Amino acid sequence: MYLDADMTTRDEIIGLVPAGGHATRISPLPCSKELFPIGWRHDESGAVKPKVVSQYLLEHYAAAGIKKVYFILRKGKWDIPQYYGHGDMVNLDIAYLIMNHPHGHPFTLDQAYPFVRDSVIAFGYPDILFEPVDAFSTLIDYQQKSGADVALGVFPIRADQRWDICSFGADGRMDVVSVPNPPASLQRLGWSIAVWTPKFSAFMNAYLATAIKNNQFKANDGKEYVMNHLFQAAIDHKLRVEHVIFDKGFVRDIGTPSELIAAQAQMSKHASSMK
Repeated sequence: MYLDADMTTRDEIIGLVPAGGHATRISPLPCSKELFPIGWRHDESGAVKPKVVSQYLLEHYAAAGIKKVYFILRKGKWDIPQYYGHGDMVNLDIAYLIMNHPHGHPFTLDQAYPFVRDSVIAFGYPDILFEPVDAFSTLIDYQQKSGADVALGVFPIRADQRWDICSFGADGRMDVVSVPNPPASLQRLGWSIAVWTPKFSAFMNAYLATAIKNNQFKANDGKEYVMNHLFQAAIDHKLRVEHVIFDKGFVRDIGTPSELIAAQAQMSKHASSMK
């Protein structure tokens, strides 16, 4: 059912940015959530300008040597291509795709499959800030050396953060991507970024094609499909899903009011030194 992709075609790594959501947790907004200002940047003339939240992810891609990025949009979010254009601002080649199945991030990302089926993929969320800045470089190096089908970047999760917590088996491998109601004794570690090969892209495409054929747009737990479900399915089908723990890193999801306020406060500390 799930096809093995040609693993010899790895001449480029492509970054994907899902931008199909409605930002219901912090709506209404005057712009797409991906363009909400968080912090500051210098433009080409040296002037200080607002820095939008998705630029942090794009800079992480560029820092890892990634050159090509696809934004996958829903109709109406035309402010994103108007803002970024073809990518000169962030030194990337950016193209835009329109999502067809509004049933969760996996379906959104799968819109890119015809264009990226032979490429290694780097994936992060445009509304999640994270460090270290070289996390993608580290994750790409690990995937290339290990030959994993998926390499997940795993970060410490604070007690006050709502996040999907992973668990690991006796061999150190991740066995559950998202533990339901994790006990207090479970180490709070959760994934936030990923690098995967054409083999996983083909697996996801076939998995979602079956869901579409069966008109099944919710997972077995009754929830809308998220990438956790696809990574767990990959583990269950014996794909190599491995991970790197960035134990001194952090993640912050600005899709919630409290984290948005905290991110603005954190980034504002750097503003005075830029002026």
